[in-house]
This record gives sequence, C-alpha cells and structure tokens, in this order.
Amino acid sequence: MAIAVTDRAVAEIKKAAAARASVPKGLRVGIRGGGCTGFSYLFEWSDAEPRAEDKVLSFEDGAVRVFIDPKSYLYLDGSTLGYQTTMVARGFKFENPHVKGTCGCGESVQF
Repeated sequence: MAIAVTDRAVAEIKKAAAARASVPKGLRVGIRGGGCTGFSYLFEWSDAEPRAEDKVLSFEDGAVRVFIDPKSYLYLDGSTLGYQTTMVARGFKFENPHVKGTCGCGESVQF
C-alpha cells in the first residue's frame, strides 16, 4: 500500500508554502499521541531536509514534498491526504482506513 495525495492537496501545499516568508523544504505529516481519543494528525512545515529514515512523497518534479516518519507511516499507510472546504471549515484531511473512531470535534482519532 501507499499514501495518496489528491491533486487539490498538492496545489494547496504548494500555495501555502509559497505564502511563507521562506519556502520550506517540505510538509511533515504524521501521527502524535494526544487528543480526546488517543492520537491526532500532525501537519508542520519543515525547514530542514528529510531525515534519512523518512518516507518522502514528491510531486510536481520535487516542487512539493511531504515527509513522513516511519512510525507514522504505519498508521497512515493506505490513507489519502486531501483538502476539504466545508461550510464551517477548510483544511487538510486524511481519509484513513485504519481509524476505528474519532472524537466529537473530529480533531482526534483512535486506532
């Protein structure tokens, strides 16, 4: 399996990176402990090159890169990273087949 990233998410990553004062090396995504149900998704800009053990997803000839640490990759494998716009919010969202539950606000997941 692998992690898919939608065309819209790639476009939004590129747009958000270009709006920063200094263009980051990539977007780091992952899973971290915490939140109402045990885990939450991590989205943060990285000004450093990826670590040797990271999985690196590259799009648009390397203009857009996503870094994922090995532990997070286990939880995210088979997922799709998309970008959604709804009446109340907009942002990146994982469609993750491994999730067994979420909290009421949708910011935390259970595996």
